[in-house]
Amino acid sequence: MYYCCGITTKGVMPHNEDALLINKTVINDGTIETTLSAPFMAAVSDGVSSELSGEIASKLCMKFLCNLKVSHKMNLQNSIMKIHERLKKYGATKNNASNMQATLCAFAIDDKNKIHTVNVGDSRLYRYKNSSLDQLSKDQSLVQMLFEEGAITAEERKTHVHKNIIFPVMGNKDSKPKVDIKYLDMEIEHGDLFILCTDGLTDYLSNSEIEEMLSLPLNLNKRLSKLVHTALAKGSTDNITIVAVCNMSK
Repeated sequence: MYYCCGITTKGVMPHNEDALLINKTVINDGTIETTLSAPFMAAVSDGVSSELSGEIASKLCMKFLCNLKVSHKMNLQNSIMKIHERLKKYGATKNNASNMQATLCAFAIDDKNKIHTVNVGDSRLYRYKNSSLDQLSKDQSLVQMLFEEGAITAEERKTHVHKNIIFPVMGNKDSKPKVDIKYLDMEIEHGDLFILCTDGLTDYLSNSEIEEMLSLPLNLNKRLSKLVHTALAKGSTDNITIVAVCNMSK
């Protein structure tokens, strides 16, 4: 049995361009918590604010994703590209949604309790284990590329003038996204915690700050709430979305 909870908020912004998915439920405002048996999927999506209708793009991305049947036989590459094409088509036919785009970061547990992950863009997936946070996804962004090339430092990556430039994501009308899919031949151990979040959180909190709050003796949903409120207190000017998945079985 797995416990899942999530929060998505507009923060200080006039509307929310983030959305989250837990199993078959999609929300773009508020909180959700539930217990689930495998198979299921959890995901976050962040609408690209420089394009029209980011809030439509993220919510549609999650709605299309929730129709995917999670199993060890699924072809995630084909399924994600079909969602990309549907978003692209919607953006091409709606005047108020031209070139709408959204990131996608997803975490699935299949019918054999094995883990599948998906990343497109700069939303993130972490594993929190033994009080340590490990980023499992890799940002598809200009600053990440510059960092890997040695052109900038880890600290410069946080404040770089082009830190918001990301590579093609879901719905891009000109270029196909490079979908990063991983199959982890492992099961979630008792006490392991997987976190998905948008950059409204990670742009304002360091790994050590996230680790500190995840270690607090609070219910998991309260720890997520504290992460969100702390990011806002530290000046987050973006929407914030965070989802957590943990194994309740011993």
